[in-house]
Amino acid sequence: MSSAPRSPTPRPRRMKKDESFLGKLGGTLARKRRAREVSDLQEEGKNAINSPMSPALADVHPEDTQLEENEERTMIDPTSKEDPKFKELVKVLLDWINDVLVEERIIVKQLEEDLYDGQVLQKLLEKLAGCKLNVAEVTQSEIGQKQKLQTVLEAVHDLLRPRGWALRWSVDSIHGKNLVAILHLLVSLAMHFRAPIRLPEHVTVQVVVVRKREGLLHSSHISEELTTTTEMMMGRFERDAFDTLFDHAPDKLSVVKKFADGVYLVLLMGLLEDYFVPLHNFYLTPESFDQKVHNVSFAFELMLDGGLKKPKARPEDVVNLDLKSTLRVLYNLFTKYKNVE
Repeated sequence: MSSAPRSPTPRPRRMKKDESFLGKLGGTLARKRRAREVSDLQEEGKNAINSPMSPALADVHPEDTQLEENEERTMIDPTSKEDPKFKELVKVLLDWINDVLVEERIIVKQLEEDLYDGQVLQKLLEKLAGCKLNVAEVTQSEIGQKQKLQTVLEAVHDLLRPRGWALRWSVDSIHGKNLVAILHLLVSLAMHFRAPIRLPEHVTVQVVVVRKREGLLHSSHISEELTTTTEMMMGRFERDAFDTLFDHAPDKLSVVKKFADGVYLVLLMGLLEDYFVPLHNFYLTPESFDQKVHNVSFAFELMLDGGLKKPKARPEDVVNLDLKSTLRVLYNLFTKYKNVE
């Protein structure tokens, strides 16, 4: 009995194997070519920034040099990033944001990486302004992120425009992780909401501006002022009686230093309003900066309860022996209680 002939085992087509190999080889070559193009472009950007008119070599990333014709990109010069005052500014703002958002369980570690998509900025503004913005909670797409940023920044602009602030940021600059624009925004917010922080004064950075023209990258350096003086940033441009007093008798004002720890202010409010202030509400012998700030803040609360306007000075100003700020607080007390027997 003869057995049935076996069906031949199908063999893979050699062409498919060759095609697969060539496909992989082509993909590998394409990836290498793209990587080489990025490397060449990055080198071109570094050469542009390292030109004779640019003494410092900026920390250029490939995405910073992939520009369209006439497109412009800015970055902070590395030497400015190492400036102690710049580092202090970034740290103070980081600590402030994290303090404001502590109940939201949000921790910001790097300003440009954590604020660019609008999520943290939304929470920050809502907390500071006591409002609720009508935006999507989570946005993954670039379009969605920019839409959220647009809504958040419009709300910021509505707050700052009446105060005459120069708006030195945009949706594109914030979303593009432009640290200078982000710092300008945060400084303005901190000043507008009278943040309980002390920003370093006269912080200026060197900014590298890279622009693509006729296929070549060109660079230049500009100075960007991030902070001036606290008084100017708070908008106190007018001179008043206190300025005149400082001009003529600054050496006779050391007595107000006695109010710097807040103890006298608290006790004074109790005397003026005729009540006893429980000792557990403040530090009778404060030892740390935070304890002194607590005392002055508590005294400000007592002033508000007594019908006074919110002091223009910040508690930190009084603790830091800012005589003009302390005088303004005392003058407010004098004008209200001068006729009290």
